[in-house]
Amino acid sequence: MTAAAASAGSATTTPITVEAATAADPPRRIFQSLGIRNFRLFFFGQLVSQVGTWLSQVALTLLILHLTNSGVAMGALIACQFAPVLLLGFYGGVTADRRDKRRVLLITQTLQMVQSAVLAVFAFMPHPPIAAFYVVALAGGVLLAFDNPARRSFVTEMVPLDHVQNAVMLNAALMTASRVVGPALAGLLVVTAGYGWAFTINAVSYLAVIGGLWLMRPSELRRATRTPKAKGQVRDGLRYVRNVPELWVPMVMVTIIGMLTFNFAVTLPLFVVRSLQGSDGTYTALYAVLSIGSLAAALAAARQRTSTVRTAVRAAFGFAASMFLLAAAPNLATAFPAALLVGFFSILFMTGATAMVQVNADPAMRGRVLSLQAIVILGTSPIGGPLVGAACDAFGARSGLVIGGVGALGAALWGHRQGLRARSTAGVAAVARRQRAANPSGIRLGIRNDAAREA
Repeated sequence: MTAAAASAGSATTTPITVEAATAADPPRRIFQSLGIRNFRLFFFGQLVSQVGTWLSQVALTLLILHLTNSGVAMGALIACQFAPVLLLGFYGGVTADRRDKRRVLLITQTLQMVQSAVLAVFAFMPHPPIAAFYVVALAGGVLLAFDNPARRSFVTEMVPLDHVQNAVMLNAALMTASRVVGPALAGLLVVTAGYGWAFTINAVSYLAVIGGLWLMRPSELRRATRTPKAKGQVRDGLRYVRNVPELWVPMVMVTIIGMLTFNFAVTLPLFVVRSLQGSDGTYTALYAVLSIGSLAAALAAARQRTSTVRTAVRAAFGFAASMFLLAAAPNLATAFPAALLVGFFSILFMTGATAMVQVNADPAMRGRVLSLQAIVILGTSPIGGPLVGAACDAFGARSGLVIGGVGALGAALWGHRQGLRARSTAGVAAVARRQRAANPSGIRLGIRNDAAREA
């Protein structure tokens, strides 16, 4: 279903696109959306800020690991960071649909800068209070619940309609590129300067995105019609997604993978430290290699004109296989290439699923749809993170990676089944259309013949 679809009710009969309709753009068109001033300001501001975000994320993960040496404690940290997305994410989406997204982002990004500065203050203390990190992480989760849907839906307002797919893919590439630099920089800072400087640099990095938002020209934005305040908007959003197959299938797949597979903040440090006897530097190096694979996938995805269920299913199968390979890696020499594959297939799946939702959602529903996707990606982590952390404590660090592989495999099999069902339905409809075209009076003849037999 395209963004111009009239309603969720009329979209219930839209078949899932399963054909491999992915044509590659010429290389020069990969960055075509950067020719638009507002998007260019957003892109480079986010690039700086997201590097800082990953810098802070990795530093906080390592700090909690060193203070507690507990997989459950790390899972609890993930729960604090993302439980608010699960509880408040849909209201964040409604806010994005009702409000000026640029103003919402100015508020959330400013408050996130303050949050990172508070983390820096605690980290510089000689004996930092562990509980304080959880409280600040919880506050950051509340901000994320409102920032994520506004930021992602704002991407489509900065570019013309025919640039939306490219802008979405470039934004995904930006996120993954920051994952290459951020973890590596975090490892360097943690070893040489300490955790506090990682949070300090993250706080300063927010100035780039805030400045970019201020410098934008609001008159050049392609604003969606704001949704007026009314009762039942959250329920309407859920019903809309359930009735549109192009949204429902990737949403279910992302839910399974988000809960069981995307728990890298728990599984990777435990795997490196406990199974491979590595250090902080080893973990950040492995994460940087994984992110290089992610960047390659994001750039490859940016050249695609469309995203389909079939490509998402294939990426999920690759994601599952690479997770099993990483879990079986006996040493760092084999873990690095396996991590490269994990990074590649994880982002190939996620960018494809994200693009399907972002492009196919009705503009009036986009904030709520994207908030639901954020819920199933991030909000399921408070469920999966502690469970995977407990499994790593009980059965070994490799078990967390195996659970992730099983989750990705299950999502791929479910998506494949839905694709086969859609193709079967489309085939029956095509045969019926050909029969009607060949014999427009066939139905009436059939009725007369049946009546004659009964007589």
